[in-house]
Amino acid sequence: MAVAAFNGQNDGGDGWSVEMSEEALLTVNPIRRIVDALRIDPNPEKEVIRLSIGDPTAYGNLPLAKEVSSAVISAVEGSSGDGYCLSFGREDACKAVAETHSTETTPVTTKDVVLASGCSGALDLAIGVLANAGDNILIPCSGFSLNRCLAGANRIDARAYRLIPERGWEIDLENMESLIDQRTKAIIVNNPSNPCGSVFSFEHQKAIAEVAYRHRIPIISDEVYEGMVFSGIKYHSMAEAAPDQPVLTCGGLAKRYLVPGWRLGWVILNDKHHHLDNVRDGIRRLSTQILGPCSLIQAALPDILRNTPKEFFDNTIDHCERAANIAYGLLSKVTSLTPIMPRGAMYMMIGINTEQLEGISSDINFTEKLMAEESVFCLPAECFEFPNYFRIVLSVPLPMMEEACTRIEEFCRRHQVAPTAIAATAPNGSSH
Repeated sequence: MAVAAFNGQNDGGDGWSVEMSEEALLTVNPIRRIVDALRIDPNPEKEVIRLSIGDPTAYGNLPLAKEVSSAVISAVEGSSGDGYCLSFGREDACKAVAETHSTETTPVTTKDVVLASGCSGALDLAIGVLANAGDNILIPCSGFSLNRCLAGANRIDARAYRLIPERGWEIDLENMESLIDQRTKAIIVNNPSNPCGSVFSFEHQKAIAEVAYRHRIPIISDEVYEGMVFSGIKYHSMAEAAPDQPVLTCGGLAKRYLVPGWRLGWVILNDKHHHLDNVRDGIRRLSTQILGPCSLIQAALPDILRNTPKEFFDNTIDHCERAANIAYGLLSKVTSLTPIMPRGAMYMMIGINTEQLEGISSDINFTEKLMAEESVFCLPAECFEFPNYFRIVLSVPLPMMEEACTRIEEFCRRHQVAPTAIAATAPNGSSH
């Protein structure tokens, strides 16, 4: 049967005009936008060292706990994860999350847990259940770029509050509170932090909670790095600091268990006073859009959470802390750089004084030239809305970290502006 020809015209001249949706057009991840535009051809005479990838499995130096792999093997052999699950998660998997996150002051039950496709999926659910188009949420700056991406795709205004590097990346609470209005639906807090490696004190978390409570705004707490703190530092969840107000805690297996590709995350509704009863129904509704994360990993989750030994976590943290000490020790000797010593997670941020570096105009320019000359790839902090810093990942092998930082040191010394030139460009002979 003949099909009538379409009479319309488009640029192609064949009648087809297929456009992307507005949601797709609005979906912009700042990291991808910036990194894809970088000129990052390496020096062919030097092996490339990538300090940019937030994937702890990238170099294979951090082994998976045998208890974790055994749990998945058992689920495969027992065929216990072959079928569909409830969209918000298997009951035994949700129960395991609840049991491992419940405390005396912040009890968690199975019905408080919704499983998601990684912590990113958990953040998507948490933002989506609280805010509508035209509303706003508060996000950290410097912060995880996906927050803005998720908000923008849904026409939610992501308002960035300042972090203070000189105070270990604490939140500027006055600035944060100044951004709140009648359409502010959530405050996102990331602790421990990507990209800063900061870990907030219990007192600072209580101060954050007081701002949220004063304005009756729920907190979305991104805790995918929960417990990943260096020696002498104590970790507290936001729910512990805010036991009497609603907190949506987002977490997952990715970083702590070193399995980011398994895509298993969760949202815990910490809500002892039932302020989130409607939200509880709403987040389960949203979970039906993708029918939940991988059934196989859900089946393995109870054994993973209950059987993974403390020694495994300690080894990972010890490695990241040793890498941080190497990087800080080497880079703090470079006059044009200001490394901020992290307290946890697996990242460090380093400030760049471009006035002291010849031919360097920005963090993007710095990372491009560093790659071209030394084959070391770092992420410019413009990706996290914090220009004139760059981020390095601490999960790489220790000899590689030492070599990379030595190359960065050599790069900066090669571009160092003579002290007389610096003094000449500053008022009254001062460099600032």
